[in-house]
Amino acid sequence: MQGFAERGNSGDLAQLQSTMHAIELACTSIQMQMNLGAAEATILSLSQTPQPYQTCKFILENSQVANARFQAAAAIRDAAIREWSFLSSDEKRSMISFCLCFVMQHANSPEGYVQAKVSSVAAQLLKRGWLDFSAAEKEEFFYQVNQAVYGIHGVDVQFAGINFLESLVSEFSPSTSSAMGLPREFHEHCKKSLELDHLKTFYCWARDAALSVTNRIVESDSAVPEVKVCTAALRLMLQILNWEFSPIAVSLGGRMGTDSPKRSECNQVQPGPAWREVLVTSGHIGWLLGLYAALRQKFSCEGYWLDCPIAVCARKLIVQFCSLTGTIFSSVQMHEHHLHQLLSGILQWIDPPDAVSRAIECGKSESEMLDGCRALLSIATVATPSTFDQLLKSTRSFGTLTLLCILMSEVVKNLMTNNSEEETWSWEARDILLDTWTALLVPVNRNGGNASLPPEGKNATATLFALIVQAELKAASASAFKDDDSDYLQASISALDERLSSYALIGRTAIEVTVPFLTGLFSERFERLNQGRGIIDPTETLEELYSLLLITGHLIADEGEGETPLIPNAIRFHLPHNLEAEMHPVVILCGSIIRFAEESLKPEMRASVFSPRLMEAVIWFLARWSCTYLMSPEESRDSTTVLLKFFGQHGQGKLVLDIIVRISLTALVSYPGEKYLQALTCFQLLHALVQQKHICIHLVALDSWRDLANAFANEKTLFLLNTAHQRSLAQTLVQSASGMRNSEASNQYVRDLMGHMATYLVEITSKNDFKNVAQQPDIILPVSCLLERLRGAASASEPRLQKAIYELGFSAMNPVLILLEIYKHESAVVYLLLKFVVDWVDGQISYLEAQETAVVVNFCMSLLRLYSSNNIGKISITLSSSLSTEAKTEKYKDLRALLQLLSSLCSKDLVDFSSDSTETESTNISQVVYFGLHIVTPLISLELLKYPKFCFDYFSLLSHLLEVYPETVAQLSNEAFSHVLGTLDFGLHHQDAEVVDMCLRALRALASYHYLETSAGKVGLGSHAAGLKDPGGNFQEGILSRFLRSVLQLLLFGDYSPDLVSGAADALLPLILCEQSLYQKLGNELIERQANETLKSRLSNALRSLTSANQLSSTIDRKNCQIFRKNLSNFLVDVRGFLRTM
Repeated sequence: MQGFAERGNSGDLAQLQSTMHAIELACTSIQMQMNLGAAEATILSLSQTPQPYQTCKFILENSQVANARFQAAAAIRDAAIREWSFLSSDEKRSMISFCLCFVMQHANSPEGYVQAKVSSVAAQLLKRGWLDFSAAEKEEFFYQVNQAVYGIHGVDVQFAGINFLESLVSEFSPSTSSAMGLPREFHEHCKKSLELDHLKTFYCWARDAALSVTNRIVESDSAVPEVKVCTAALRLMLQILNWEFSPIAVSLGGRMGTDSPKRSECNQVQPGPAWREVLVTSGHIGWLLGLYAALRQKFSCEGYWLDCPIAVCARKLIVQFCSLTGTIFSSVQMHEHHLHQLLSGILQWIDPPDAVSRAIECGKSESEMLDGCRALLSIATVATPSTFDQLLKSTRSFGTLTLLCILMSEVVKNLMTNNSEEETWSWEARDILLDTWTALLVPVNRNGGNASLPPEGKNATATLFALIVQAELKAASASAFKDDDSDYLQASISALDERLSSYALIGRTAIEVTVPFLTGLFSERFERLNQGRGIIDPTETLEELYSLLLITGHLIADEGEGETPLIPNAIRFHLPHNLEAEMHPVVILCGSIIRFAEESLKPEMRASVFSPRLMEAVIWFLARWSCTYLMSPEESRDSTTVLLKFFGQHGQGKLVLDIIVRISLTALVSYPGEKYLQALTCFQLLHALVQQKHICIHLVALDSWRDLANAFANEKTLFLLNTAHQRSLAQTLVQSASGMRNSEASNQYVRDLMGHMATYLVEITSKNDFKNVAQQPDIILPVSCLLERLRGAASASEPRLQKAIYELGFSAMNPVLILLEIYKHESAVVYLLLKFVVDWVDGQISYLEAQETAVVVNFCMSLLRLYSSNNIGKISITLSSSLSTEAKTEKYKDLRALLQLLSSLCSKDLVDFSSDSTETESTNISQVVYFGLHIVTPLISLELLKYPKFCFDYFSLLSHLLEVYPETVAQLSNEAFSHVLGTLDFGLHHQDAEVVDMCLRALRALASYHYLETSAGKVGLGSHAAGLKDPGGNFQEGILSRFLRSVLQLLLFGDYSPDLVSGAADALLPLILCEQSLYQKLGNELIERQANETLKSRLSNALRSLTSANQLSSTIDRKNCQIFRKNLSNFLVDVRGFLRTM
């Protein structure tokens, strides 16, 4: 066996034994939970010791403590990765050979985790040297592994060899590779090399290993050791098929995966034509299916067998083969034959569905059936619906779609029978099968008339949809009288959305059947309510109506997702269009629901029928429906459907719009305290209506809309709404003003709606005794409500309404400052004040003329001064920990709002729509923002920067300021400037790579500005860059010197994402150009610290190349920065490893 070269401190036997005993004692102490600190320090010292290889080898070969051997292997890995650059080629090869030989020689060891660790170390070291080793050197390693995998040295060694290959493939896959402190390009290069030259070979080795033992397994009547070899080989084949193959070409005749959401994991396998013989044409799949079938038959009486490792691995591999697609198939026919062969083997897992379901209920494992469902999902992701359906027809009288429907029906029936709150096998099967339907039907739903299911498939899906609806109604009915917190009652509409969307896809395949079916169910329940009113308890029927509303809403309309949704293609292309509008199936269905919803306007019906829960479904349905059908802008362009015309501006649209507004007002006024219902009304229904200007034109002309505005302005009931709902309602009402005939009318509408609220705020803050009564709850509440409403109006800013909203904010300026002073100890009110100002400034700043801008800027100055002078946000050291945490949270919210205010002010210099923006001298926004930063920064602590959102906002603003306005940085006082740079230093060492990148951009901007200015003979950053003496007389380095040290320290010795190297290079180049003498000094210090002459010379050459290679010049233009990025990447690969050992 090859060992390590005798390098470093070999020591005498006594020293080696002493170290081994110390490691053993430390491992035992950790296991016993004794002296953990000292024990962990002992183990850590082994990894950190320079060149500990001989000691680790001794521990691996001699220790009787398995954990000690594990730690010795880990220490080899850590030290070798760290010191790789100055290990000789012989030493590198020797280390890998030692690990491989150790694994093979101890293949029968009972401590499998130690073997796995050593195997993993060998794999990591082989990858680390992958670009260094020649092809012949690699083949030498793989020859040893090949001999083991082929079983020449016995079953145990064969198993160990396969496990090593599994570790190797895992290391070369970027998603599972270990960190080595190297650029991402290194990992990508290794991945491509292994994929191109070795991956297919490894697969063949695993396949041959499995073939060599299967006869022994099938013929044996008892457990044999070959089983673990076959299991490991199948697992390795599965891992290789899970590889993220480099893209080669688009699939022939199949289809790429959809972007639909998936509950079940399913990835396509696209290895390319080079794999065709190995995977497709060699009979490999037939062997795999035959192996599983033979073992299944052999152990059919053994219930446990379906869940044993070899069965699980075989099924997973078969399922993965179902995802095979792309150019590996030379023709569509080859792919279809492949899928047919797989489906034929899988059928026995799931067919007949009723028998399979009964067997599971009688105690059989469900794992095989679930894997069968996953196989169908995999096939669905690579086949068109037509291909999918045809796969079964050569052997059965029906298609695969019919089988899928029957299987889904059995699952639904099981769910109906076992209506348990605990998730069962049928829950998981339902989710997998719904994903299968989604994979099949999303393209059909999008293509509409260009793709549809065959008649047999439509009949099957219609039957399935009916069963699904009946199951949902049964579940709803059963939940009606439950007092417990069952999942059905507690599930919100959004939580059901994913499942209902899949149901809708199924229903749309037979839309001509399912729409009338739902109409009949809804009408029957509605009639049942009317007939049994006051006689029969309506609770069950109401729950069924709730469920029907959700199902119907998903069937006939799609979610907007930020855009106006169109009528689903199934309705556009597969329902008749030559009917009178009143006879159209969707019109009949929607009309019955709208008439039902209109009943909620009657007080007696609200009292007996329309519970808050049912009203939630009504509001949700109306919101979803109206986005698609109500007064659609497509009305005049879409002649293929009568739907849009019927519910359009010249049809029933105005009448329906009026009904919706009145129902909305009823939901807000008649259901006090129902926050979820009110949220749906404000955030979804009303908000959706005002997003379309052509609807706003009709809204503002409705008496019902004026009633809503009047109630908002005057009724106390709406003052009791959640403040966020009041804000949303104010925003909605103000947005509707865009429907007025002209700009002046729109502005007058806003003044009439909101003016008296601002006036009230002015009046109460002007009262002499206001300060005395301001802290009373009945005063704080209306003040808070008014601020939220003003904020909502401010957030509705648009050019047409800008004048009125500016006046609104202008009139509130002085009251805001008064309230900020009075409520300085009421954090909630302070936050509302700040957020109102933020939203108002954000909406107005781009449109303001110079004079108005000056007014707003002065107001913001006063606000910042007042906030700072009141010391709002400072935390007393006398607070308890819980109060301190609460105070930090409040301070975080306030300061984040102030940062957003400064960012909004910044936008004026970037986006300015004012008429005099270029003609008159405008306010210097940079001065304002830096003044604000000067005020705010003392309140920002490093503790607050631990809040992720606040941290991101702060550094985003800071990097923007330093990139856009670096020339004003010198205007900050030394104290404020030091504080800003202190936070920059904090961000530079942040764990979030995006924060670090923003700090690097800020440093690049500062250093570039200083370099360009000083090159032109100007002062640049002045004293900030030159350094100062502190009060004690000690010289403090300038900021550029400090950050040159920090960036170099991070790059050479820190832990960071490889993605940051480019950004660090862009910051480092101008820092070096600004501080060339310091860079030379730091480089010389690094060189002198090297005791090894070879390493000293290597580091010296690397530092020289960093600033001179590839014709690097002393400019900071784009081309030069790209050259420096390349130089830095090469520099880090060359020296970072051995520098981290110093």
